[in-house]
Amino acid sequence: MAFELSPLPYNYDALEPYIDAQTMQLHHDMHHQTYVNNLNAAVEKHSQLQSKSPEELIKDLNNLPQDIVSAVRNNGGGHVNHTMFWQIMAPNAGGEPTGAVGDAIRENFGDFESFKQRFNDAGTKQFGSGWVWLVRTSDGKVEITSTPNQDSPMTSGHFPIMGNDVWEHAYYLKYQNKRAEYLKQWWNVVNWDEINKRFEMASH
Repeated sequence: MAFELSPLPYNYDALEPYIDAQTMQLHHDMHHQTYVNNLNAAVEKHSQLQSKSPEELIKDLNNLPQDIVSAVRNNGGGHVNHTMFWQIMAPNAGGEPTGAVGDAIRENFGDFESFKQRFNDAGTKQFGSGWVWLVRTSDGKVEITSTPNQDSPMTSGHFPIMGNDVWEHAYYLKYQNKRAEYLKQWWNVVNWDEINKRFEMASH
């Protein structure tokens, strides 16, 4: 298998009460595993692609064999997006953003509350399934954006500093149709240390 699912960096119940254990188990073990399986199936006939990272694949969709573009976009995106997602959450996390990313948020959005409001608003308004992101754009700006389905900002040349999954499977067992409430509670598990590492990566 060219691609593998990494274990969660914490227990299934570590993010309770904000994200329940059953959601974490289904989301990681079933949904994310399916993206990995489908991505492996897509590159199986193209051995030259099996040594590439999933990030390299989704950044280069235009040069992939036509028969797997859609599968890599959806499943490679799903794999990359979720790998980031598990890492930027942690138990006993949340609070005000620290470090360089905290400075960038205040510089670009005024204060943390304004940033949260704009981020949550973009997540609430994302029609159907998708993601809401803080990205560093290809021209170096820091922006809030959203993508449909499992599309990654990397496909457009942007670097995802942090993102929240607004597919229903990310929140439906606990929050039902209340996506806005899930977005609001999610800030209690945000791992600013990890996001700062990603911000550093985005800056190079």
